[in-house]
Amino acid sequence: MTNTLFINGKECEFTNEKNLLEVIRNNGFNLPTFCYRPDLTQFGACRMCVVEIEGRGIQASCTMPPEAGLKIHTNTEKTRRIRKIVLELLLANHDRECTTCEKSGKCELQQYAQEYGITNIRFANKKEQEYLPIDNFNPSIVRDPNKCILCGACVRACSEFQGHSVLGFANRGSKTVVQPLAGRNLDTVDCVYCGQCQAVCPTGALTIKSDIDRAWELINDKNIKTAVQMAPSVRVALGEEFNIPCGENVIGKLNAALRQLGFDLVFDTNFSADLTIMEEATEFITRLTKGENLPLFTSCCPAWVRYLETHHPDMLKNLSTCKSPQGMLSPIIKELVPKNFEGYTKDNLKVISIMPCTAKKAEARREQLKRDGQFETDVVLTTQEIAKMLKSAGIDLKTIQPEQNDSPFGQYTGAATIFGASGGVAEAAVRTAYEFVTNETLENLDFTPLRGVDSEHRAKEAVVDIKGTKVKVRVVSTLKEAEKAIQEIKAGKADFQLLEVMACPGGCVNGGGQPRSCDNSKIKEIRAQGLYTEDKNLPLRQSHKNPDIIKLYDEYLEKPNSHKAHELLHTSYCDLYTNSYRDLK
Repeated sequence: MTNTLFINGKECEFTNEKNLLEVIRNNGFNLPTFCYRPDLTQFGACRMCVVEIEGRGIQASCTMPPEAGLKIHTNTEKTRRIRKIVLELLLANHDRECTTCEKSGKCELQQYAQEYGITNIRFANKKEQEYLPIDNFNPSIVRDPNKCILCGACVRACSEFQGHSVLGFANRGSKTVVQPLAGRNLDTVDCVYCGQCQAVCPTGALTIKSDIDRAWELINDKNIKTAVQMAPSVRVALGEEFNIPCGENVIGKLNAALRQLGFDLVFDTNFSADLTIMEEATEFITRLTKGENLPLFTSCCPAWVRYLETHHPDMLKNLSTCKSPQGMLSPIIKELVPKNFEGYTKDNLKVISIMPCTAKKAEARREQLKRDGQFETDVVLTTQEIAKMLKSAGIDLKTIQPEQNDSPFGQYTGAATIFGASGGVAEAAVRTAYEFVTNETLENLDFTPLRGVDSEHRAKEAVVDIKGTKVKVRVVSTLKEAEKAIQEIKAGKADFQLLEVMACPGGCVNGGGQPRSCDNSKIKEIRAQGLYTEDKNLPLRQSHKNPDIIKLYDEYLEKPNSHKAHELLHTSYCDLYTNSYRDLK
């Protein structure tokens, strides 16, 4: 049902918007806000979105439901004065070293201070001895409490997406802070490093731990050869940093740009996504045939893996032993490139990956992902970090001419591309598992019930009939939904045989290392559609039909789940409560 109200004298329609702020934005007006995020519950903490309503006075638009006939004014003398005072108070309690802040240029506090002309702050800045220590001890996220404005977005993201509550409010009054339990550092609590907290943070209080300097060191070292790989979802998000429309596939431009940066070899993680399906589909069929350790859990998401290790170590037997695509391609590169490229050795070859995910930085430092005492992936850069590197090198992704990636780890199928969207791994696995079991062609490759994500991140399910055997697949994004599935399994009520879990809402397209999208809940859907479009247009759409994958098995790995494949492509997990390794090979 459509109703009307008045915004700045203009009659405007509204339907099912949950608050006035959404109505105002949907009708072409905008309001500043720090605490409001469309995918999170309303909080009403910052008071930046105040409006003046005739007969109602000053109201926070993010917490007030729309009503027909309201006469709303967004830009009155009172509302502007309130916002300026809020900004001054926040800045008085803020570490204002903006030029060296990771969020400089993208900080909402900085943006609004400029827009509202805050050039003089009447309130005294806090004293040097009042500054709190910076938490910089984990591989993924930096927490600087001196830049926190207490908007609570990170607290809600951790709780509402992951059901986790690693971060919370502590103390009262002027001493209030957001921190992990008892003021501990993130590396000493059960943080899964998904990065959704920093993705919704409006300031530099939570940022991605940068590995840019280390990447430049390797690229510039004349004694080092660098190979780079990039994840499926990077190609439909990176362009946003260069004013390229959201969801547009820039993989060819990225290939060229990475060569200009100085990388010696440019590979695509899509190749190892196909490899993952070969291993995981085979593993699933084996378990299904034996009726053991079902449902099988996908293992591509490192935040999900860490969640199981810290919260449900008794369920690790259900987790696929397959490494993630990042974890598979790095050892393949280091094992086979020296055998096929002159001048490359295991000692001088370094692998840098470009990922949508902050948790991939932590994954790369797992002890289980070492070979001969060295980590298989040397540096992990997020989408945001590679954008900074390209800009600092003067490379404009918008104008660069596309190029192909290098062989032999470059060719990929549509099944690999859709890994970046929630449901993509399960869909890709089904496409291959069906033909592995039946030796028949699967006519319809699109499993649309496994696609998409709604605002509540509900589970998606599909039933696949494999020659009379009904296989139910469940797909969830966010660990909060994953926990529901685990409780069903433990209660003996689960009727699915394959569970795909992505910790980030919508999957990797919305990963913690992607360009910030917290103020637009539709961006993850647009990015996902970019992946499905590439899948539809590629000549090959099933992983087992990738000729480079077939060649890899014929010449080196023998067959999926072989001894050699397990040596390079599979891993083990750790019960982080007892620190005892569970070798599930």
